[in-house]
Amino acid sequence: MSGGRGERSGPFRTGDRVQLTGPKGRMHTITLEPGKLFHSHKGPIAHDDLIGLPDGSVVRNQVGIEYLALRPLLSDFVMSMPRGAAIVYPKDAAQILAQADVFPGSVVVEAGVGSGALSLWLLRAIGPSGRLYSFERREEFADVARGNVGTFHGRVPENWSITLGDLADTLPETVEDGSVDRVVLDMLAPWEVLPAVTDSLKPGGVVLCYVATATQLSRVAEAIRATGSYTEPVANETMVRGWHVQGLAVRPDHRMIAHTGFLLTARRLAPDTVLPELKRRPSKSDFSDEDVEAWTPGALGERSVSDKSLRKRVRAAGNSAALARDEPGAATGSTPSEPDGEAG
Repeated sequence: MSGGRGERSGPFRTGDRVQLTGPKGRMHTITLEPGKLFHSHKGPIAHDDLIGLPDGSVVRNQVGIEYLALRPLLSDFVMSMPRGAAIVYPKDAAQILAQADVFPGSVVVEAGVGSGALSLWLLRAIGPSGRLYSFERREEFADVARGNVGTFHGRVPENWSITLGDLADTLPETVEDGSVDRVVLDMLAPWEVLPAVTDSLKPGGVVLCYVATATQLSRVAEAIRATGSYTEPVANETMVRGWHVQGLAVRPDHRMIAHTGFLLTARRLAPDTVLPELKRRPSKSDFSDEDVEAWTPGALGERSVSDKSLRKRVRAAGNSAALARDEPGAATGSTPSEPDGEAG
């Protein structure tokens, strides 16, 4: 996405996102608007004092406290952007790109789009020659995602689209069979869309499922095996533990980003191919469809977001995107993460 606002260097401009780091390491992300002030309990900073400064500058607020000003990295941006749904954390996004082997020029299908965090990583990985098809059931989430992606790039990328509706119904209408390189499923019941996903994938293509619970992981793994169209699924999770490194005080941090979700990958076999049976020791783990249903009851539980909260987040994401496009008179209210937009 060359030329996008999120990719630019040089002096800060109106509409840019800027990350301010205070003396205690607390970070705030703001969108620059002429005449506005960033307020904290340590005193205000005029946006006009930042506009025109080079990236990586130090600016003082009106009581003399210094803040480091940097354009946020993509990982910073996704952690502070408005959210309609829970985001895919950077640690998982990095593993998704690696394990699904998303490459420049690839055709990728993503469902659901959530708040657009994973969409941003996928768009960066596929480059301008690739194509990303995102699918989302809820229009409010799609609006938040469009706003966030538009904010980061300064526009909505031409090689990205969001289709509203159930993937099982809309995917066959959107892409040709056997035309997709990678499919990433971040949804409650990925096993329900496997027939459509299988038809869309090229032989050798990768399906990756991102699920939160062990019950979901078990069910989707068995569903993938039951199709007979994939290699043996591989599952894992990623945990990140930071370290405190200061002089001779070198130790693990007291807190860490532990479980956020499981990643399960499998590759599409060529048509009419029968996977060689793996030689295993006898097991007592035989099961029936009834056993699987009992292990994964329907109450998997999807955390809901109130309509009022969603409307607020849609407005925040849309205003931020308008500012990034330099539209006059846009977002006269407060910027989306100005008071509490703490990155990580």
